[in-house]
Amino acid sequence: MAVPKKKTSKSKRDKRKATWKRKAALQAQKALSLGKAVLSGRSSFVYPTEEEEEEES
Repeated sequence: MAVPKKKTSKSKRDKRKATWKRKAALQAQKALSLGKAVLSGRSSFVYPTEEEEEEES
């Protein structure tokens, strides 16, 4: 016969949620930093430019 699961405590739930939000905030910060670097032209990130795309066509 099926038995109901035990309820997760609020502290466990909040801890998991905080970890998830911290990871998301860190990723957002990295993405914003990379975007700013690409726009300012001082990044070491390699990506195709419009000029290169036109030459290939």
